[in-house]
Amino acid sequence: MKVLLGLVWLMHWLPLPVLGRVGTGVGSLLFLVLRKRRHIALTNLRLCMPELSEAQRVVLARQHFQSYSRSVWERGILWWAPQARLRRLIKVEPGVPLAQIAAQPTILLCPHFVSLDVAGVAVMLETSLCSIYVPQKNAVFDEVLRKGRSRFRPVQLFSRKEGVKPILRAMREHLPYFMLPDMDFGDKDAEFVPFFGIPAATLTAPGRIAAATGAQVIPVVATFLPNYTGWKVTFYPAWEHYPGDDMAESARRMNAFIEERVREAPAEYFWTHKRFKTRPPGEPSPYLKQ
Repeated sequence: MKVLLGLVWLMHWLPLPVLGRVGTGVGSLLFLVLRKRRHIALTNLRLCMPELSEAQRVVLARQHFQSYSRSVWERGILWWAPQARLRRLIKVEPGVPLAQIAAQPTILLCPHFVSLDVAGVAVMLETSLCSIYVPQKNAVFDEVLRKGRSRFRPVQLFSRKEGVKPILRAMREHLPYFMLPDMDFGDKDAEFVPFFGIPAATLTAPGRIAAATGAQVIPVVATFLPNYTGWKVTFYPAWEHYPGDDMAESARRMNAFIEERVREAPAEYFWTHKRFKTRPPGEPSPYLKQ
C-alpha cells in the first residue's frame, strides 16, 4: 500500500490530461480482470437500463470502470495539490452556497458518482463540514484518506455505529452535513422505493434528519469536465417542501432526483455497488449467477 500511495503521490505532479488518460487505460484493463465487479455492474445496468442492448451495456460498463479508475488516480491531486491548482481545475456552479449554509442547518446530499470526493473538496475549500466515515481496512490508506479529506479545514467525521446524535449536534453548531445517501445498507431505517423502477432499500435518514433539525437539503453532484480538463461541481436549489410527512415518499423523491442526474452522466455513477442487494421478503438476489 505504501508503494501504491507513493506512486499516486508521484503521479499527481503530472498534467491532468496525462494522469486522466493513464487512469482510463488502467480502467480498461480492470474491466477485463475484475470479473465479479464487472458482473455486478452489468447486472445493475440490465435492471436500470433495459432499453439498452447488451452490447451498449457492456460499453457503458467499460466506460464506468475507466471513470472509476481515473477518479482513483486523480485523487492524488485532491490529496496533495495546492489550493491554487484545485481552484483552477474545479469549476463550481453556481458556487458553494455559503450564505444558505450559514442561514440554517444544511444537508449537502451527494450521490455516489465517482468524483464525489471532488464535491467534498469544493466545500472544504470554503467551509468546514461533518460526515459519516467508514474506516478503511488498511491503516496506511486510512490515514492518508483522512488527512486528504481534512487538510484544508477541520472536519468532523463520525462512525455509522455512533448513530445520528453526533450529526445532529454538529448540525446545530452550523456544520453542513455532507451525506452520501444512495447505497444499500440493509432494510434497517430504510424503505423499499423505486430506483429506475426496481424496489431498492433506500435510507430514510435524509428526510428524518431534515425533519428533526429543520435542515434544508441542497443536492451536490461532481462530474468530469470534457477532455480531461477538470471537474464540475453543481449545487442544485434546495428542495422545497421537503421532507413532508411521508418518509417513504421523501425517499422516493430523492431516488427520482438521482435517476435524473445518472442519466446525464451514466458512466460516472457507481454501478459496481450492489445497489439491489437487499430484497423484499421472498425475492432472490439479482446478483446470483444463473
